[in-house]
Amino acid sequence: MDNKLAKAEASHHEDEPRNFLDRAIIRVGDALSLLFIVTALISFYEVIMRYAFNAPTTWVHETASFIGGSLFIIGGIYAFAANKHVRVVLIYDAVSPRKRQYLNIVHHIIGLAFAGMLTYSAYLTANESWFAPWGDLRLETSGSVLNAPYPALLKGLIFVVLCILVIQFTLHLIQEITRFRKSKDV
Repeated sequence: MDNKLAKAEASHHEDEPRNFLDRAIIRVGDALSLLFIVTALISFYEVIMRYAFNAPTTWVHETASFIGGSLFIIGGIYAFAANKHVRVVLIYDAVSPRKRQYLNIVHHIIGLAFAGMLTYSAYLTANESWFAPWGDLRLETSGSVLNAPYPALLKGLIFVVLCILVIQFTLHLIQEITRFRKSKDV
């Protein structure tokens, strides 16, 4: 019974934010989640305007897609901050707590390398969508009737979010190594 209690308590602590950045991401993410309601409301507005008044809008679809896409991009770092990201637990749950510590460290090293490579790629993509080849600021637009700069803004957001992800992985890796060293001393 005590073993089950210890496991439940350990998993409870794993679900909590691990540091100041995780807490900030969760706070901001919770506030931004209200934008899903805005997306639903403007989509409802579009349906009413289109079918009740035969006056479709030119801005709703792109704006709703931009808001939803932005929220899903931010959702990645939110899931990592809340420790709700997808993981394969088949092996993880079958090994000892000490081996889990090794797996956590390996996971964070590989995740950090992957996030770093993605960040570099996102930088190149965002830079291309924000600046003309001659260096002038020129945001890439959608090319639609609205012609909003949503593509450039999304690419910039992806870059910023990936930079945050690199910092998250770094902080989590430091915490895992510290936890590993402390458990070694015990």
